[in-house]
Amino acid sequence: MERTPFFAQLEQSSRRSGSLLCVGLDPQLDGIAPADVFPLNKRVIDATCAAACLYKPNSAFYEARGAEGMEALKATIDYIHEKSLPVLLDAKRGDISSTAEAYAKAIFDVLDADAVTLSPLLGSDSVEPFARYVDRGLFLLCHTSNPGARDLQELDAGGVPFYERIAAAAQSWNSRGNIGLVIGATYPDVLARVRALAPEMWFLLPGVGSQGGDLEASVSAGLDAHGSGVIVNVSRAVYGASDPGAAARELRDRIEAARAAKAKAAGSAAIGPASPGSDIVERIALGLHDLGAVRFGEFTLKSGRTSPIYIDLRLLVSDPALMAIVARAFAGLLAGLRFDRIAAIPYGGLPIGQAAALATGAPLIYPRREAKDYGTKKLIEGRFEKGETVVVLDDLITTGGSKLEAIAPLSDVGLKVTDVAVLVDREQGGREELAAHGLRLHSVLTLSSLLDILVRRGRIGETVRSDVRQALELT
Repeated sequence: MERTPFFAQLEQSSRRSGSLLCVGLDPQLDGIAPADVFPLNKRVIDATCAAACLYKPNSAFYEARGAEGMEALKATIDYIHEKSLPVLLDAKRGDISSTAEAYAKAIFDVLDADAVTLSPLLGSDSVEPFARYVDRGLFLLCHTSNPGARDLQELDAGGVPFYERIAAAAQSWNSRGNIGLVIGATYPDVLARVRALAPEMWFLLPGVGSQGGDLEASVSAGLDAHGSGVIVNVSRAVYGASDPGAAARELRDRIEAARAAKAKAAGSAAIGPASPGSDIVERIALGLHDLGAVRFGEFTLKSGRTSPIYIDLRLLVSDPALMAIVARAFAGLLAGLRFDRIAAIPYGGLPIGQAAALATGAPLIYPRREAKDYGTKKLIEGRFEKGETVVVLDDLITTGGSKLEAIAPLSDVGLKVTDVAVLVDREQGGREELAAHGLRLHSVLTLSSLLDILVRRGRIGETVRSDVRQALELT
């Protein structure tokens, strides 16, 4: 029988239980005999299954008990499945591809876990054997909950902390939609930064309870635009409680209260469907207006058209803080695309492309506007290989003509282009023109959404928005 993909299972389980609580099943080595592990797990599961959406046994506590411990682990996984709940095996595997294949077989085929935690430090080939199990989930360690996480995970990695590189890599590897991230509840500020980078990924939040993680702050920082996307893991505070059921229900209720508080702060009765990364998009729109990059009047565009609004994104180079936010937005926008390199269009798209490359870890190239008449006389700057796929990046799009002009030299050297990403889509035919050439357009902002944000935040009046929409024939 075909298996429901893990994250679909997780969503169903969360809706059914009204919970984002994951219960850790970690039988400590002192005081629990191997023969008592499964009976104890069974009692905890029976007491908590109405309040939990996921269970996470830590493989170490079972492996340390030898064959009897592994039998208890398999029995525990099977029993959780009898309760129609998914299982995340906390194994933190990470090795070369051939060994990873064996680990994946053991965890998914033999133990029948629905998901696993992995260390991504060996790179994509160590993750791929697990990711090939398209119906299973992977949670990659991004920024862990322990104090020593700062030793390596916050090291500077080309202008951004190393954990942001991991988040960007995870998104680029997530072509099958089965990868999430582990981010400790002990670092809410990190959670907020990674949520901006990865607006649609699921996060596993360890560290609440004995490690001192702030449940309310971490839930608020980690929730996605739909009021979901985080799983709060609690182990000892539930597993070792005198009444595990009551402990689980209390935690579930605290999580739900934090969700409600976040929704209220956002100005709605409940967090409903919204554009991914809507908070960061609003920050960009307001930042561009404050920078003077969005002006109203009468202007002639490069296309020859007149416009009542002018968007000058070249000003972004003068605001590094805003550019950093734009880079994070592009990292989220590009997360679902398959590409080898970013190809930024000079001049407006080039600094944004460099910032996006730093945020995502993707290498950058760019087509020159004119060939050099000295040296190599090449038209494409940067390293690339024929046959690679590039995503073309620019600051904005009006009609699409300049994008097609920039794509031509890329195609001429054997690069493949299927996607174009821009900061602002002026909604004046560019999307349709690209589509006619088999190209997909992706934008952080549309002109309509930009105007809506400026009206909502009192930067312009309704009359200005109406005049712009009428003049540009925006539907």
